[in-house]
Amino acid sequence: METVLLLGFEPFDRDLINPSWEAVRLLDGVQLQEGVTIVARQLPCAFATAGSCLNQLLAEHQPQLVIATGLGPGRSDISIERVAINLIDARIPDNLGAQPVDTAVTPEGPAAYFSTLPVKAMVRAVREAGIAASVSQTAGTFVCNQVFYRLQHALVGSGVRSGFIHVPYLPGQAAEPQPSMALATTVEGLRIAVLAAWNTPRDIAESGGQVC
Repeated sequence: METVLLLGFEPFDRDLINPSWEAVRLLDGVQLQEGVTIVARQLPCAFATAGSCLNQLLAEHQPQLVIATGLGPGRSDISIERVAINLIDARIPDNLGAQPVDTAVTPEGPAAYFSTLPVKAMVRAVREAGIAASVSQTAGTFVCNQVFYRLQHALVGSGVRSGFIHVPYLPGQAAEPQPSMALATTVEGLRIAVLAAWNTPRDIAESGGQVC
């Protein structure tokens, strides 16, 4: 049996729920296809503990594919991230009250890591199912980006592909006029994206960039 490790975050910034975990937990134990099972786990939204929790989960489950997910306030679609940067610049405190500014995720690491997922093929698959999706060029500078960067750093040379996806608020969770997405839609979008990632060894060549 092969394992896909799918990660979501606990709530933060006074929210009572985090859509990334609400969606991911519904995929725990789902058989992606014959012989491939999704294992969903929650990460803390704290700079001091998220990385160690991530490393523990990687060691425990020895996954063949890893995708972390997080809430992207203001986003209206399934946003598949292309790059993680070696920078923490927290606009708000994390769940332990820490608010680091202009510090490196990993001081000895490179400036950035690209996702090793087929991001454009994943976007196409989600869109073909009628669900809004896009390639994102920034994962921010909060705990989501820290986890994305540390994930890529941990798996360099391992042959295990990995990356990050941001999801919108749930309806009723965000104050107007914040965009949102129904939970069932988010769950299905993530399932399709993970399936595309598993079955696509090389990304497709089509535009996914931005003008500015």
